[in-house]
Amino acid sequence: MQKILITGANGQLGSEIRELSPAYASAFELVFTDVAELDITNPNAVQAFFEAVKPNFVVNCAAYTAVDKAEAEKALAEAINHLAVANLAQASAAAGAYFIHISTDYVFDGKKNTPYREDDATNPQSAYGLTKARGESAALSYAKGMVIRTGWLYSKFGNNFVKTMLRLGAERQQLGVVADQVGTPTSAADLARCIMSIIGQVAAREREFAGGVFHFSNEGVCSWYDFAVQIMKLGKRTCRVLPIESSAYPTPAPRPSYSVLCKEKVRSAYGVEIAHWAESLEVVISQMAV
Repeated sequence: MQKILITGANGQLGSEIRELSPAYASAFELVFTDVAELDITNPNAVQAFFEAVKPNFVVNCAAYTAVDKAEAEKALAEAINHLAVANLAQASAAAGAYFIHISTDYVFDGKKNTPYREDDATNPQSAYGLTKARGESAALSYAKGMVIRTGWLYSKFGNNFVKTMLRLGAERQQLGVVADQVGTPTSAADLARCIMSIIGQVAAREREFAGGVFHFSNEGVCSWYDFAVQIMKLGKRTCRVLPIESSAYPTPAPRPSYSVLCKEKVRSAYGVEIAHWAESLEVVISQMAV
């Protein structure tokens, strides 16, 4: 039976893959690790773990994602988002395993006004974005390496924008949310299904493993303000959401003003079906005790 190793398994995406795992139990053995089981920043630990487990596929969901804190904790962000990825890529190469690494829309500067394609030039504007871009290079240095960029990730697990809005919506009568940053909310459950579909097709030899960069988010386009309004509606919150400019809500790390991703490549390469963001948001909120 082929083995899939998932790192960062306690995060949003790793938790969603764990939810899907019973459906794949007859075809794969899934090994879930987080920092308690495997320190991916330690190359010797990674090498020893891979030699013991002998994975066929590796999915790296681990990341330093505190975007603003990364400006002050650059060394830690670099260790997790870049150097650890190099460790995993090297260990995957030694094991002959396919390596799927998850990246972010923050590798772009946000100055386009049409959806970003996989071959568009990266130009990160923050420490977080820079370390993630370096991690992409480390993953792609391996011939069997794949990078999947996503953005605005949320789920019923962990901390995320949806949960924050639902909480604040219950506590406040009104709330200001930036309306001049545009992207696409992404359900971590949908991304998990995309990853498992790719692995399933490759393992069954239905499709070749296509290394390189792919984009995945849900379909559609909205601002954080639009997103918040829909969250309040679906969560039955009476809190009024007001649109504000980014300049009214300064942060240590700049955010891309436009980070919509083109998904045509993953659709055509792997036949992935992608839901509209509002549809997926409704599904996720229905699963929460709101």
